[in-house]
Amino acid sequence: MENSKLTIVPYTNDEIPAVVQFEKDLRAEEDVWGWEIDDAYVKNVQESFDNPAFDGAVSLLAYMDDKIVGRIDASIICSRFAGEQSAYLDWICVLKSYRHKGVAQTLLEELKKVLKERGITSIVALTAANDEAQRFYKSIPDSEMHDVGIWIEIK
Repeated sequence: MENSKLTIVPYTNDEIPAVVQFEKDLRAEEDVWGWEIDDAYVKNVQESFDNPAFDGAVSLLAYMDDKIVGRIDASIICSRFAGEQSAYLDWICVLKSYRHKGVAQTLLEELKKVLKERGITSIVALTAANDEAQRFYKSIPDSEMHDVGIWIEIK
């Protein structure tokens, strides 16, 4: 893997089968994921590419060794709080066997480039609580850890 080239590409509808395989690879390496990769999941993802509500979504894939080894997903959010747009980092994940090779950092840098082209100047994220994730987030230049995240279900 040392000589493998890392390539970052936009997540398009054509990439869905490779992303499904990535999701399966994630689960084979770590059994910590809280949702199933089933037909309903695939259908929802397919439909998202035709739904204008997802126009503010930015998703990138990291390829190495002819497979997806990482993924980053963000959404552009608008708020009248300050009359500005920012981005919400929804997810960044790298296969366990490919971590500590610069994949997550490269995905984040590429996401920042895409967002900057769209006039976005900040990213907000909820961070995973595990030690490995916390080390990654604390290593990001020009960032600060603030507040505590909360998930609220709407029933």
